[in-house]
This record gives sequence, structure tokens and C-alpha cells, in this order.
Amino acid sequence: MSSTPKAVTPFAGMVSFFAWLRAIGYGERITAAMPFSYQSPNAIPLEHTLTAFLSSVLVGASRFAHAGWLRHDKALHAMLGISRFPGEDAIRGFFHQFTQARIEAFWRPLWIWLLGLLAEPEGGFTLDMDSTIFNREGSQQGAAKGYNPRRPGRKSHHPLLAVLAEAPFVLHAWLRSGNTSAGRGVVAFLSEALALLPAGWKLRCVRADSGFFDKALLSFLEERAIPYIVVARLTAEIKRRLHGINDWQEVEGGAYAVACFQTRLASWDKDRRFVVVRERAREEKAAVGRKLIDVPGYTFRVWVTNRSENALEIWRDYNPRATVEQRIEEIKNDLNADGFCTKAFFATEAAFLAVLFAYNLLALYQAQVTKACGYRKPSTLRAAVFVGGAILGRCGRQTLLRFSQAWGGLRKHNPLIDAALLFQKPIAPLLPRSPDLATSSWASARPGCAI
Repeated sequence: MSSTPKAVTPFAGMVSFFAWLRAIGYGERITAAMPFSYQSPNAIPLEHTLTAFLSSVLVGASRFAHAGWLRHDKALHAMLGISRFPGEDAIRGFFHQFTQARIEAFWRPLWIWLLGLLAEPEGGFTLDMDSTIFNREGSQQGAAKGYNPRRPGRKSHHPLLAVLAEAPFVLHAWLRSGNTSAGRGVVAFLSEALALLPAGWKLRCVRADSGFFDKALLSFLEERAIPYIVVARLTAEIKRRLHGINDWQEVEGGAYAVACFQTRLASWDKDRRFVVVRERAREEKAAVGRKLIDVPGYTFRVWVTNRSENALEIWRDYNPRATVEQRIEEIKNDLNADGFCTKAFFATEAAFLAVLFAYNLLALYQAQVTKACGYRKPSTLRAAVFVGGAILGRCGRQTLLRFSQAWGGLRKHNPLIDAALLFQKPIAPLLPRSPDLATSSWASARPGCAI
């Protein structure tokens, strides 16, 4: 006979996610990598504190104070295996223990572990680099005035991210001061990112916008024979070469035209190949690219590359890079990566990396457990899978979770739990490159789905 129910949870759907974490050995990995410990015998285990923070992020928290949403959810605590759920001060204090050395010692091994669960697609991964702006209020370490188009003159942090294109997975990230340019430190950043890749993995291509148009980065990629496509800045020399192009290849009835040329810019030690797309301005469609005053009616986009394919192939292969913008928006809007800020810079960076860690866990979870439903952004997954009513009770000495028939009930969640427990390594990427990429429309950027 069951006893009186103990608690009600609105997040019963997370049980499959927690079951999957146990199946992949999440708890053991977190405990083994933890670079510090508390001396007090009454302290909440550090792995429980981190798990509590990740759970808060997954259910929609955007501030440390929002961790209190789950403090009284005893049913969720039972699913997590946590007897004492930490409050906001304990979670904030946990991140304040991090220094730069501890960040390297803790997060990098966990990233390598997650990458080891992921299957490499045929031909390798494509790596997209980009930066974003985290607006800040107050006087936090590293918050400074810099490029901030939405709030000019306000302080910010300026994170740098490297994202895999064939899977919704953040390979590497730095939190930087707000007055840092987009490409500053990119060679060291990319060196660290490449060191995370499992042995034998290769990059099919590195793609980046004009903020990364830098000789040092191009030379670094060429030394390692890594293909790249980087948006070029329209310098005076490049504009001069654009005016001299006579062999345009027109496509789509002249709405677009492509061409190639080679040139050596100032301070460069060799010629490099440039690919140009010219688009005719039309009333019915906004043209993408930069206008040249002395070439009215057209916009231009220019890339530098070390690849030998024709201009159409280069353009087509760069277009899907638009998905990196969507990944960043998911991280900021759905998981509120910019909301967890403290006075200490490295505490803020540790919290930022924890949000990215949660994002990667969601990606792998979907790739194994909910793959049949396609790729859904965190807010969609939260509503479609994680939200679900249940009552915590007992049957004899056994703890039970009784699902509500609303939100799908057991008919929906039992298959997810079964799939979570049948963990198989490696996990195939959720978004493999389309086999018909070469025949798909090259004129449009194909933004990917979101988790």
C-alpha cells in the first residue's frame, strides 16, 4: 500500500535526462575532475551543487537567485539523487572557488570526455568561430566599454566561441573583456580548441567572419593544412582588385555573379586566393554585402580561402555558417548564458562554461534519446519533454514517481527512459551534413535547426 504523496513536480519529464546522465557516467566524471573540495563535513557535495545549477538553467533560470525555484521540489531532488539542494549563495560560492588554473583543470577534461561520446562524421567536422556581446551593469571584473551595437557606450563582456557545424556542440569558449576585438587571441584560442579534439579527428573546414580576417590566423591554418573560408575586409587593395575583375560568371539570370583573384596584401608574405560574389540590388529582395560608391547597383561579398574549389562551391559551403548565429542566440536566449554574472571574472567565466556544458549535454541527449523528433532548441525541448506533472510517493520501501496523464504521461516518457538507459558510444551527430549539399540551392543561407 502506498503512503501519502510527498511532493509534486512540474518537471517530471526530466527523468529521462537524469537517467541518461547516469548512463553516461556523468556523476563519476564530475567528481573525478573537481579541482577543489570543502573541508566542512556539513558541506553539500560539489557535484550536487553543479548539478543543481545545471538543472536550474535547464528549467529556465536566468539568475543565480532563480535556483530557489527548485529548492522545494522534492520530487526533482529524488530524480537527481540529491538530499540537500543548494541555494543561490552556495551555488555562487561554488563558482567563486574557480581560478584560471581551476577552470583549465576542470572544464577541459569534461569537454574532452563529451567529445569522446560523439561520433565523427565522414569527412570531419566544420568549425565555425564567432563572438558575441554580454551586456553588463555595474563594476564586474572584465566588463568594459567596447563594440556594443545594441547598447553603445555600455560595459560588456565579449565571449569568443568555436561551434561544430554538423552537431549543435560548442567545442571551445573564452570569456573576454568587453574592449577586446573579435579576433584578438584567436590563434591561441584555436590552438586550445584543436587540442580538445580526439586523436585522429580532423577539421573539414574552418569558417569565420571578417572579424577574424587576420594574417596570423590564416598562416596558422595553412601551417596545419586546415582548409578555411574567412570573410575578407574590403581594404583599399581588395576594392582596387574588385574594379579590375572582367571575367564574372553570372548565375540566376545575372542576379548574382562570382569571380576569383589572387593578391598579396600589405604585410603578407605571399599571395592568397579570394572569392567574390556580386549581387544586383533589387527592390523585391534585400541584397547582402557591402556597396561600393563607384559601382552603384551592386553589393559585394569577398572571402579569402586556401581551398581550390570553384567560386560557387566556396560560396555554397560558407552559407550554412549562419547556424552559428542561431547557436549563440539559443545559448543567450534559451539558457540565459549572459545572466549569470558575479564580481569576479573567473567565477563568471566558470558559470558561462557551465551553461555551455549544459547546452552540449542537451545536444548529446537529443542525439541519442529524442533523435526521432529532430533537433529542438532548449526552450522547445523544455516545453515538449521536460515539463510534466508527477507526484512523489512510496510503495512499501520503494520510492515511486507517479506521472500525470497530462503532457503525455507514461506512454510518452517510458520510451524516453528506455532509450536513455540504452546508451551506446559513440553518439552519431544529430545534424549530419546533407548528402545533397552539392545540389541544394547555393543562393540562400540554410540556417540549421536549434536544440
